[in-house]
Formats: sequence, C-alpha cells, structure tokens
Amino acid sequence: MARMSGQGEVWSFTIVGSGDYAPEGFEYLAPYAVAIVRLDEGMLVTAMLTDVDLKEIKIGMKVEMVIRKKRDQGDRGLLVYGYSFRPPIGQ
Repeated sequence: MARMSGQGEVWSFTIVGSGDYAPEGFEYLAPYAVAIVRLDEGMLVTAMLTDVDLKEIKIGMKVEMVIRKKRDQGDRGLLVYGYSFRPPIGQ
C-alpha cells in the first residue's frame, strides 16, 4: 500500500444536472460535478468536485482531496462519508 498526497489535477469531468440524472440518494446535490482526477503520483481516481463554481471547472485545474459527508440515512442513523476534491485553499 502506498501513501498518496491527495494533490492532483482534473483530467476529465462531467456535470450531473437535474435530480432526474443523479443516482438514488444523491438527487439533493444536483447539479454537481464528477471528475477523473490524475493524482500527482500518476494514478487516476473518480470523485465528486466540491467547493467550486461549476462554470469554473476546467481540464488541468489543480485540486486537493477532502473528506465530505455524502449522504445521511437518518432513518437508519447512518452517515456516509467519502473523499471529494476541491481547488486548493488560497489559490
């Protein structure tokens, strides 16, 4: 197992529009961006983009990994967290 820096750049992305196209449980987030991020170590990962204006996303944009709540299944008392990427703070 190797440690990754969590730093990378947007390699490709798409915008998930209205709730009609979002997967079940993620409708409330739409519209949102999903990207393929090339990590500085060379690996490609798929993740949601967060803390960014959808109109400002571009190929090659620098991003960093963050942990975000993905969904809240209150009826079961379950909170689901996962990684997302955002533009680095201060840039």
